[in-house]
This record gives sequence, C-alpha cells and structure tokens, in this order.
Amino acid sequence: MRVCVTGASGKAGRATVAHLLAYGHQVVATDVEPAPADLGVPLLRADLTAYGQAVEVLHGTEAVVHLANIPAPGLRTPALTLSANTTMNSNVFLGAAQLGLTRVVWASSETTLGLPFDTPPRYAPVDEAHFPVPTTTYALSKVVSESLAEHIAAWSGIPFVGLRLSNIFLPEDYRRVPSFWADPHSRKWNLWGYIDVRDVAEACRLGLEAPVAGARNVIIAAADTIMDRPSVELLAEVFPEVRLSREVGEFETLLAIDGARDLLGFAPQYSWRDHVTGADRA
Repeated sequence: MRVCVTGASGKAGRATVAHLLAYGHQVVATDVEPAPADLGVPLLRADLTAYGQAVEVLHGTEAVVHLANIPAPGLRTPALTLSANTTMNSNVFLGAAQLGLTRVVWASSETTLGLPFDTPPRYAPVDEAHFPVPTTTYALSKVVSESLAEHIAAWSGIPFVGLRLSNIFLPEDYRRVPSFWADPHSRKWNLWGYIDVRDVAEACRLGLEAPVAGARNVIIAAADTIMDRPSVELLAEVFPEVRLSREVGEFETLLAIDGARDLLGFAPQYSWRDHVTGADRA
C-alpha cells in the first residue's frame, strides 16, 4: 500500500517507516520536525493541527499510520496537550474519512488504562476492559480520540486500529534497565511494562494488514516486564491488594497483550533480556 506515516521523525515513526519499506509498502512521511538523516524517504513538513495540511499529506495515500502527537504528559501545558492532540487526531481521522482511505492505524496509549498507578489497578493483568481511567490531559486526549475513532469508523466504514502503546524502548535504552531493579516502586507506574520500538513498528504493520472491522483498541507491550523478579512477586510487594485475574508466567507482562494477539496476530519478538549481559546485571 501507499501509506502515510505521521510523526515520522520520532523514534516510533522512524522505525515504522523502515519496517514498512522493508515489507514493500510505499511510505509518505510527514512530521512538524525536521527529518533524521537516515529516514530513507523524503519528509513532508506539516502541522496536523491544521485540517487542510492534514488532508494534503493524506491525499494520494491508501492508509495512514498516525503517530504524531505530543508524546507524553508534562512536555507541554496540560491544556495545550489536550487540545493539540485531539485536534491532530480528529483532523487525521476526518481527513481519512473524507479521502476514503482504507485503514487508520494510530497511537493511543497505555495511559488510558489508569497510569500512573498512584491509585492501584482494579486487577492484573490490566487488559482492554480496564478503561477509561485517564489521570492526565495527555491520557484524556487519547480517550477522547478513541471515541472519535469509534464514531468516524461507524460513519465511514473505515477500520480504525488504536494501539495502546507501552513505554517505548530503543535497543540502546536497555543499558539502563539494571538501574530499575533495586527499587520495584520506580517502575510501578505502568506495572513494569515496556515495548521495543521494533515491535511497535511490527504492530503498526499488522494493524494495516489484519482483517479488522470498526474501531478496535489493543494494548501493545513486551511479553515480559522490565524487571528481573517474578511478576507475581512484584505485584504482591507493591500492590498487595490487587487481585490476579488469571495465572501469569514467571516474568510475564502485567499489561495483557492477549487482545493484540487475537486481533492482529501480534507476538512481541524483542526483550531487554536479549541486550543486557551478565556483566550488566552485576
């Protein structure tokens, strides 16, 4: 397909552009920021908070992987984060409907599920039903956008796939992982979850290609936690009041990825364990 990738200069965007190209897709890359030197395709600079620019970058494409947003709370003021993200998302969604695209894949967030877990989750593993629990305007922008996607998908007949992405790690980020282990509270905010950027790119490709109808939203996380201790032990120490809804494997993620597996065939391939050596663990 000819696919528009928004937010192409970001870490998820760069990986997704490369991954789609490797699978034979044509990519139209866009971002408000300059292109990295190794993007692999020309970059069209555009501000997606302007509807006209959003329509222009989508014109002539068949599908969009929409990753452009203010990527986390605390980077901009709360009101701007909410307004900018929801405006970008609504512009891309409505533009896709106006132009008759065949698929919208977009970056929602694990934060829609109640992160950071200053208030403990109701149960674990946290799954798609643990929604909506926005605690910041960033999370609220994603909750609002999931509602927008649901209705625009119904009006247009275009399948929408929202990826509730966990905390994205580049391979070079894994050198920091052992520093998390001494204090299990340091990463409790997302139940010790993470996702490799290469698995994000794969999830985006699967979102484009999987048979999907309507608007669906799934958690995208690694198969394991970021910690070197068993998941049940971590939960018992940090969130003793939280019940397990099912058995979990020794180091299994507590952000359930069953929905992504069933909908998209998503099976994360990458782990910090492939990168952290015995010397790093010492």
